[in-house]
Amino acid sequence: MKSLADRIPAPTLVIFAGVTVQLGSALAKSVFELAGPLGTVFLRVALSAVLLFVLWRPGWQATRKHWPLVMAYGGVLTLMNTSFYLAIDRIPLGVAVAIEFIGPLGLAVIKSRRWLDVVWVTLAALGIILLAPLQGSGLDPLGLGFAGLAAMAWAGYILLAAATGNVVAGIEGLAWAMVFGTCILTPIGISAAGTALLDGRLLVTGLAVAARSSATYALELVALRRIPVNVFGVLLSVEPMLAAASGFLVLGETLTVRSLIAIVLISIAAAGSARYGVPVKD
Repeated sequence: MKSLADRIPAPTLVIFAGVTVQLGSALAKSVFELAGPLGTVFLRVALSAVLLFVLWRPGWQATRKHWPLVMAYGGVLTLMNTSFYLAIDRIPLGVAVAIEFIGPLGLAVIKSRRWLDVVWVTLAALGIILLAPLQGSGLDPLGLGFAGLAAMAWAGYILLAAATGNVVAGIEGLAWAMVFGTCILTPIGISAAGTALLDGRLLVTGLAVAARSSATYALELVALRRIPVNVFGVLLSVEPMLAAASGFLVLGETLTVRSLIAIVLISIAAAGSARYGVPVKD
């Protein structure tokens, strides 16, 4: 008997995951004044781990056979989230995600074997260039650097999430990866935020962000079992569009005509990849 997630087309799962994670990122940025990016990312990862264990009660049997892989998965997941939060603390959400997408976009180019994949990647790249007007923008250089680090970590996350999903059933590997990430972030988050972590507003927002991120990673794991990594990477080209929209709706970050053109290009690339990309794996 197939689960509901197994019945939903993999491209739809990826896009829905993108909606949840970008809304979560916008919510997280809205409480940076309470705990800073490091305290907020610690709360997100820790609460995500708690939610995964409470809701799905993952075991240990399969994970212990692949512990080095799961630790690597947790480490790169932690690096991706931390560097991204440090980036959006300094630059707009839409721009940060656009730069971060260099990682999966490059991965899609490297792994591409069909000319149509190159077409969709090229359209997405044009959209990203328009969405991230770096020249003369006055954007914080350190923020751009953190976004670039998040891009490299995102590419590693895609590869390790696919590898983990192939050898560990369900979300067991993800749950233990989150536990490992929490162990890394605990001293960092507590030293950065201190007692601010007990603030009621922060805890409520952190729980909402954690719920969205947990759903995102779970949906992506299901999708990565059914589609090749390069198609998954191109489908993620919808992320800058979702980030720009979330930044506008939640944070009041405005969209320019140039950004709207970029959104159209990226949407075409995502739709084209979903319709004409590499066939879904059996």
